[in-house]
Amino acid sequence: MPATRTTSSARERAHLLWDLFIIVLVIVNLTLLLFDSLFLIPPLGAAFEAVAPGLHGAYEQNIHANFLSIDLAFVAVFLLDVLLGWAVAIAERRYHRWFFYPFVHWYDVLGCIPLSGFRLLRVLRVVSLLHRLQRMELIDVRHWYLYRVAAKYADILMEELTDRIAIRMLDNVQQELTAGDDLSSSVIERVVEPRKQALIREVSQRLESMAGDIYTQNRDDTLRYVRGLVSRTLAESPELKRVSRLPMGSQLTKGLEGSLSDLACHLVDEALSGLRSKEFASLVEHLAESGFDAWLRTDPQTEQITEQVLVDMLELLKERIAVKGWQQKYQ
Repeated sequence: MPATRTTSSARERAHLLWDLFIIVLVIVNLTLLLFDSLFLIPPLGAAFEAVAPGLHGAYEQNIHANFLSIDLAFVAVFLLDVLLGWAVAIAERRYHRWFFYPFVHWYDVLGCIPLSGFRLLRVLRVVSLLHRLQRMELIDVRHWYLYRVAAKYADILMEELTDRIAIRMLDNVQQELTAGDDLSSSVIERVVEPRKQALIREVSQRLESMAGDIYTQNRDDTLRYVRGLVSRTLAESPELKRVSRLPMGSQLTKGLEGSLSDLACHLVDEALSGLRSKEFASLVEHLAESGFDAWLRTDPQTEQITEQVLVDMLELLKERIAVKGWQQKYQ
């Protein structure tokens, strides 16, 4: 184990040194490309010659005249880096197939082409190497000023793009709803109808469970309400008022009230306790099926109202999406 760990550490240090060498080489190459491009601009070339004529002549004779050969030397090193990275990826079985590496690292491959349009892709090599150094916790680019500026404008760009895409999608949905192409009928026919029985079972089970849970949690309050209702009903009865005026009438009415209250509470308790029975489940499922069929049979007027409600909801969503969150954040 110690030997393996030492070997792994040595390999990582070698990779790190090579990556740092490639970063320096890419920076030098890009600087040279930029300077040579500026050198070809007549006003800048003339200004350079006026300020430092000796340096201008040395650069023109030694570097600019042999620029293609110098760039090919850089390309040779970059190509060697690609081949070494490909060999390491094959040895470590980093990808599913051995030929995936050039497709994953396409910017490295295209950056090796010695043409002006592809040379700019070498900047991406620096970005990828910086990402690797960040992953190895050797640097922390999140504290860099350039990273914070780039992240800020990247967030702004992504928010603007996603907002426009979302608004465009909502516009398309609104057009579909208002086009009169029977969108709701298609939804019912292709989405709702194939799942009708499953939806009915789901609704009936939820209703049954909800009714049973509500009574279990509120049983004492329900029975107390039933007793109070029986007591008020008997107290307002003219017949019982006349009976209470008779001798022993008050005891009789109290006994009758207690018996009726017990009977009513027992009936309510038995009725609500049967909410979990098969008969009640069948009744709820039948009611849910009837309500489901009635919901599917909508007339054109109510269908237009529903579509208008959906259109207005989508319009509200578009207004909320159109609010530029990045302005509020950075202001």
